[in-house]
Amino acid sequence: MAEFFQVGFVIFLFCLFFSDICLALLRAFGVYVIVQERQCVVYQLFGNLIGEINEPGLHFLPGILGVSAFWVNFLGKVDRVDMRLDQEYVRSQAVNSEEGAPMGIGVWYEMYVSNPVDFLIKNNDPAGSLRANVANATVRSLSNQKLANMLENRHQMSRTVRAEVSPQSHEWGYRLGSVYVRKVHLRDAGMIRQIEEKVVNRLRQVTGTIRQDGANQVSLITSTAERQAAIEFARAAAVRPEIVGLALQTINADPEIGKVLFQILETQQLLASDANITLIDQGLRKDVLSQQLVAGTLLK
Repeated sequence: MAEFFQVGFVIFLFCLFFSDICLALLRAFGVYVIVQERQCVVYQLFGNLIGEINEPGLHFLPGILGVSAFWVNFLGKVDRVDMRLDQEYVRSQAVNSEEGAPMGIGVWYEMYVSNPVDFLIKNNDPAGSLRANVANATVRSLSNQKLANMLENRHQMSRTVRAEVSPQSHEWGYRLGSVYVRKVHLRDAGMIRQIEEKVVNRLRQVTGTIRQDGANQVSLITSTAERQAAIEFARAAAVRPEIVGLALQTINADPEIGKVLFQILETQQLLASDANITLIDQGLRKDVLSQQLVAGTLLK
C-alpha cells in the first residue's frame, strides 16, 4: 500500500512538471498566448507588423497569425505594451511672470497608450518625448502672465497646457488625460526672503494699527462716558436745591411740622458731632450755682 502511494506521488509530480514544460513549449512555438487586462501584444516579423492582440484572454495564435505564429517568437519580435493609465509629475518648470518674477510651475498629468503600433514604431522614447512636450508647453503657454493670474487661475492654466500638448502626443500613440498645475512657487531665494520680510512688516503694521484703533476706541468710549456722567452729576447738583426747596416749602406750610423737623435735624447734628452735652433741669437754670457748675463742667 505504501509503495502504491509513493508511485502515485511520483507520477503526480512528473505530470505537474511535465505539464508546465509542455505549456512552456506550446507558448514558445506560438500555439497560444495569454493577454492580460489593459495589455496589447504586438507581433513583428522581419520588420513587418503581422498582427496585434488587445483583447484579454487566451488566444490561439495560428488562427490569428497563420503559420507565422510558429516561428515569430524565434525570428521576429513580440512586444507587450502596457495600456494602463499612468501618471507623472513634471517639477518646477521655469517661467517668468509679466512683472519679471522668476516662477516655478509643477504640472501633474495622466497618459495612456492609445495606439500600440505607433507607440512602438514612431518614437523611440514616447514617454520622455511626452514629458518634454509637457514641459515645453508649460513654459511656452504660461510665460509672461500676470503674477496674480499664475497664483489664482490654475484651472485655466491646466486647460491651456493640455490644449498645447494633446495634438502632438497623439502622433506617438500616447493620449494625454487630465492635466493639473499642481504647484506655483517663486524660484529666487532672495525674492522669497524679501516677500517674507514685507509680509512680516505688513503684519506688524496691521497689528499696530489694530491696537492703536482699539486704544482710540476705548479712550473715546471712556471720555464719552465721563462727559455724560459729568453732565448728569451737574444736572443733579443743579436740581437738588430746587427739590430741597420745594420740600421745605411744603413742610413749612404747617409751622408746627416745620418746627419739629428743624428740631429733629438739629438734634441729629448734635448727636453726630463730638461735642459734650450737659442736660440741666429747667427749674435750676436761673440758679447762679448751677450756672457756675455748668460753666466748670464745660471748661473741663
